[in-house]
Amino acid sequence: MNKRFVLLLLLALALAAWVHFDLGDWLTLEALKSQQSAIDGYFRANPLLVAGLFFLVYVVLTALSVPGAAILTLAAGAIFGLYWGTLIVSVASTIGATFAFLASRYLFRDAVQARFGDRLRRVNEGIARDGAFYLFSLRLVPVFPFFAVNLLMGLTPIRTFTYFWVSQLGMFLGTIIYVNAGTQLARIDALSDIASPGLLASFAALGLLPWIGKWIMATIKRRRVYARFNRPRRFDRNLVVIGAGAAGLVSSYIAATVKAKVTLVEASKMGGDCLNYGCVPSKALIKSARIAEQMRHADRYGLVSASPQIRFRSVMKRIHDIIAAIEPHDSVERYTELGVDVVQGYARIVDPWTVEIARNDGKIQRLTTRAIVIAAGAEPVVPDLPGLADSGYLTSDTLWEEFAARDTMPQRIIILGGGPIGSELSQAFARLGADVSQVERGARLLPREDEEVSELARDALEGAGVEVLTGHEALRVEGTESDRHLIVRHAGGERAIAFDALIVAVGRKARLSGYGLEDLVIETQRTVVTDEYLATVYPNIYAAGDVAGPYQFTHSAAHQAWYASVNALFGQFRRFKADYRVIPWTTFIDPEVARVGLSEAEAIEKGVAVEVTRYPLHELDRAIADSATTGFVKVLTPPGKDRILGVTIVGEHAGELLAEYVLAMKHGLGLGKILGTIHTYPTMAEANKYAAGEWKRAHAPERLLKLVGRYHDWRRG
Repeated sequence: MNKRFVLLLLLALALAAWVHFDLGDWLTLEALKSQQSAIDGYFRANPLLVAGLFFLVYVVLTALSVPGAAILTLAAGAIFGLYWGTLIVSVASTIGATFAFLASRYLFRDAVQARFGDRLRRVNEGIARDGAFYLFSLRLVPVFPFFAVNLLMGLTPIRTFTYFWVSQLGMFLGTIIYVNAGTQLARIDALSDIASPGLLASFAALGLLPWIGKWIMATIKRRRVYARFNRPRRFDRNLVVIGAGAAGLVSSYIAATVKAKVTLVEASKMGGDCLNYGCVPSKALIKSARIAEQMRHADRYGLVSASPQIRFRSVMKRIHDIIAAIEPHDSVERYTELGVDVVQGYARIVDPWTVEIARNDGKIQRLTTRAIVIAAGAEPVVPDLPGLADSGYLTSDTLWEEFAARDTMPQRIIILGGGPIGSELSQAFARLGADVSQVERGARLLPREDEEVSELARDALEGAGVEVLTGHEALRVEGTESDRHLIVRHAGGERAIAFDALIVAVGRKARLSGYGLEDLVIETQRTVVTDEYLATVYPNIYAAGDVAGPYQFTHSAAHQAWYASVNALFGQFRRFKADYRVIPWTTFIDPEVARVGLSEAEAIEKGVAVEVTRYPLHELDRAIADSATTGFVKVLTPPGKDRILGVTIVGEHAGELLAEYVLAMKHGLGLGKILGTIHTYPTMAEANKYAAGEWKRAHAPERLLKLVGRYHDWRRG
């Protein structure tokens, strides 16, 4: 028989006996006062036996979580006096509480964590980090039921030893008060004479002591951090933001909106990487490449196929025209109108409150500020390959200006890197007519996605004409300007690949040097190290965007900027922890790859039990009508539940389709809610509804449906 079941049965029988025999009637104030003389007599005759029995009863009743601890504590004072009564109750209550804690942990924790693990993740992390602190606060405040604290804490990851000693310490003061009251038992007519509103309010105030202590410790820590600097008496600015990419623009916009005096410093182009080198130009390129592909395969749509005539300079001009059209949204003029003081130049943090700016006009400007947001962005990673420096290589940052100056596209292009950037560029240039070789050291493209997604991506790129070389390690670059080769190693041998243009797209790294982090000893690893509020070691210096990680997306940078700027400006009242629970992303190859939350591979790696629901796009009417049937919607849920843990979508407009799931996950809506929502017919968005329908069909109540079928049979006679 299951041990848990046996223990649960014994506890149930004990509680049933408690109720059946009305044992609670013995633990009332009236019963205690009426029996006080007799108990005193027993104690004088057998002091050790009475003390031992009392100790045992206290432990058992506390472990069973039955009411009566307050009466027993009064009894301890009445029988044993203040000193011995406090000692007995303090030890017995802690042992009994620990037994209740362990019983709750053994019986219920696994089941609760399995069912609500994701929802409890932040609670578990907080308890693992500060469990002793929280438990101590609860023990000091008797308005929290004693038994509830025992049972609920058993469901958390707090260590048993920590639970024991913190409970012993936290309950000690309350024990003294109740035991001392018991020494005056004759004067007490009701428990409210002890637990009066005033006394409970005092306990509640006492419960604030740990929080006050935490604030004092934080203040001491801040003073140590700032000890070697002189804090200005007055400040020129409320906030200085370094970097005018997505995080910097949003941070300064928020500051200006709440009427703070803010300066935004940018050394190069407003709009940062996304506008000038990343999202905008790459998507403009992808659109031109897609049109070329559709022309080439117009027969799929009942039209006459045509070989597109690529005017490369015009393609690149369109890209720069699009950048120019969007530029006013991020311009100096617009942000100045919004109330932001925009300074173009290089910023350096001199001390926690001072920023020195080497302006582009040659002047040096110093500003004092209450807070700083570092939003310096990221830059391409360039591997240390022999011969690369002299090869004329390009990156995702530099290729746009370089290619804009060309009349024709380089015929032989090597893309180094198999991630999202490399895959997008490879497919686009191949569709525009280049001979593209994509070199990836790993075993597959898009390694952060599920393996089936990587295979679909490979098929799509090879279908566009890309030579996909996974498992190939770049070794060196050889040759002259007119005859250059990339030497790669594969399966133990070497191969030379000729190129006219080599584009390095192996990833991006945070910009960590050049603006004073080293002088202030602000910790950096792959990014600027911050706490969960995005603050650095200096509580008034924050970081957001690519420079802070963990994601390198424009939308996550803007998301972080809200937390960084609000905490920087209003952190003295309340600070907000950055929330990364629902971060979507899309790789804009054709078909697109979009994901939010867990992938199937991550679920397996983390040991998360999931149920996988798939809906193939070749069954969707709109996809059939558009000849866009490649792909699927894949949804991960807990077994038997419709709560969404993760979604992967491969297909046309996958990035747009994903938005519905992002909203659902953010607000705790399950697949049932999506299924019950009307979706326009015929649209690609119906795929989301049909995926929810697949889940519903898999969980149809078969027994009930059989009964319903019999009912209909009966109705037909």
